[in-house]
Amino acid sequence: QVQLVESGGGLVQAGGSLRLSCAASGFILDHYAIGWFRQAPGKEREGVSCISSSDGPTYYADSVKGRFTISRDNSKNTVSLQMNSLIPEDTAVYYCAAASSIYCWPTLRDYWGQGTQVAVSS
Repeated sequence: QVQLVESGGGLVQAGGSLRLSCAASGFILDHYAIGWFRQAPGKEREGVSCISSSDGPTYYADSVKGRFTISRDNSKNTVSLQMNSLIPEDTAVYYCAAASSIYCWPTLRDYWGQGTQVAVSS
């Protein structure tokens, strides 16, 4: 059964760091582009970062460039999102998704996790 599970969310003060992890079962993450998205209350879901298959090109939203880093750990079949210098505007539910291709970005028709909450206090 194909499944994605996010972990690593929590409450952190502004300026702090969190590391989110997206673990897969039922398929090999490295074969697909993996994206991180977030949705804040009352806002649309937005793409945060994406990594193409086999450590191909990475992409970041302008709002997180220089602060977030996406990476793969193929030995664990996971994709991580290292989030540094967090600000209150980063507060949202974060989701990972696996595209049905090697190219960014995943779409709503692809596989999605259930999300993990990130809250940044000022």
